Amino acid sequence: MDNLMEKLNEAKKYIISCAGPEPADICIVLGSGLGDLAEQVENPVVIPYKSIPNFPVSTVPGHKSRLVIGTLENKRVICMQGRFHFYEGYSMDQVVFPVQVMHLLSTDNLLLTNAAGCVNTAWKAGDLMIITDHIKLTAESPVRGPNCDELGERFFDMSRTYSRELQQLAMECGTSLGITLHEGIYQYFTGPQFETPAEVRFARLCGADAVGMSTVPEAIAASQMHMHTLGISCLTNMAAGILDQPLTHKEVLEAGEKVKTGFTSLVRMIVRKW
Repeated sequence: MDNLMEKLNEAKKYIISCAGPEPADICIVLGSGLGDLAEQVENPVVIPYKSIPNFPVSTVPGHKSRLVIGTLENKRVICMQGRFHFYEGYSMDQVVFPVQVMHLLSTDNLLLTNAAGCVNTAWKAGDLMIITDHIKLTAESPVRGPNCDELGERFFDMSRTYSRELQQLAMECGTSLGITLHEGIYQYFTGPQFETPAEVRFARLCGADAVGMSTVPEAIAASQMHMHTLGISCLTNMAAGILDQPLTHKEVLEAGEKVKTGFTSLVRMIVRKW
């Protein structure tokens, strides 16, 4: 694992050379269609992923593939304007590499956002969900292989992956803003194909409220490193089989555009009160 630490430290040093050594208060990972929040960061330092040593590059529409470092609500933040997915061809350890770099940059507060399919038939597209837990039935893990002791222990607890205190804070912020927030469970699928109606029915039987293709690998890596993690899903569409219509990525991006005002207000208040 010396090679991993070398790669992480190379990325860390480059980011510090661009943005300075001051630790950020919060790292925010912005999901599909949700990247506009980064445009509101004050005094931004913008670093394209392709210039950072060992960093992957986002290939999905709606992901701008850059770090934006600056001030939001009087907090120093690092916004990942675009993330990485297993379905892009990256390995799980590549998917979580940026979160591990953030940890080495002394940024132990992590806000994960995503666009997700809504499985809970009592909710609707355009709603926001605070992630209370997740389900991952895929075999691959981002921390599979030789353990990197500098990042965390080999076997680690996952019962508090998503901070209960931060969930409560988010709910209080939603109430203050008049935004209805659901609390629910996110089930991870690898994609890139959308889930089948049968898979969605299975997810509902498992107890999932939303399905998606991101977030969980990052949350696992963050849990190993004892980061304080909050997850928010933008329910951009009803999952397959709930409505009699096909799903498209265009629909996901359009739904993200429609909810961005409320989403942005919520995240800004959470950041202010974090």
